Amino acid sequence: MEHKDSLLTFVNRSHHGDVTDQRLHAHRIEDFVVAKPSPHQRRDFHKVSLLTRADGILHYADRSMHVKDNALIFSNPLIPYSWERLSGSEAGFFCLFREGFISNHFKAGSLALSPLFKVGGTPVLYPDEFKTTFFKSLFEQILHEVDSTYTNKTALLQDYLQILIHESLKLPVTDEAVSRHHTYSRVSPSFLELLEIQFPVASKDNPIQLKTVAEFADQLSVHPNHLNKAVKQSTGKTAITHIQERIMTEARTLLIHTTWEIADIGYALGFLHPSNFITFFKKRSGFTPHQFRKRAVVN
Repeated sequence: MEHKDSLLTFVNRSHHGDVTDQRLHAHRIEDFVVAKPSPHQRRDFHKVSLLTRADGILHYADRSMHVKDNALIFSNPLIPYSWERLSGSEAGFFCLFREGFISNHFKAGSLALSPLFKVGGTPVLYPDEFKTTFFKSLFEQILHEVDSTYTNKTALLQDYLQILIHESLKLPVTDEAVSRHHTYSRVSPSFLELLEIQFPVASKDNPIQLKTVAEFADQLSVHPNHLNKAVKQSTGKTAITHIQERIMTEARTLLIHTTWEIADIGYALGFLHPSNFITFFKKRSGFTPHQFRKRAVVN
């Protein structure tokens, strides 16, 4: 697994502000343009960029896209990406935020399931001149508010970000924006990679986001049956078997190495009700989570 760039690392590089889940970081691209390509890796934050005068290659998951002129680019903590400038010096803006910054109303489910951020979605959109001017103005407002002393600026910045995402969802999707090289042979590795990067679970307050075959298939923009067939052919196991086995492995680890309540472990692993987690665990191990933890302590 490659190193994951963190929001803390970025803020330290930029010498700008502190890092909390409730913070939105916004900057002008001109202040951060570097000559060498960025490393192809995941970040632990979402990023929305408005590029003008762009001419470069976005390497995103297992595909590469030539991005020119005015473009909106969206990235997800689940997906490795990098930017390789071909010519000139792009201008524009970008903002960084963790999912905790988005209000619960807006992220019902997960921001990762938005077509702007998911693996098989549309990470690049091309606004026309009118819309580009609108997005520039919106980013200017975000930049101004980030440094303001307004008491309710967090709520206002959340509103600005929601407007930015909603207005982006209105943009037409062009053939260029969705061109891809995602082959059948890549479905299984992409699934296994998406599954694995959700672990280890670091906090009981941030549950795993993908836990069903349908959710993984949606991320990969394939039919669930297609995903199951591809995974079964390449690994000998169905996708749901991989998911359940990985969740069980993590459940055992958390039961042994943490003092979290059983309900908290279940929630972190995607079970809204403790009884569902207990049933799931006992069916696959022969013990309830409590019995398993007690036996592990004794041994």
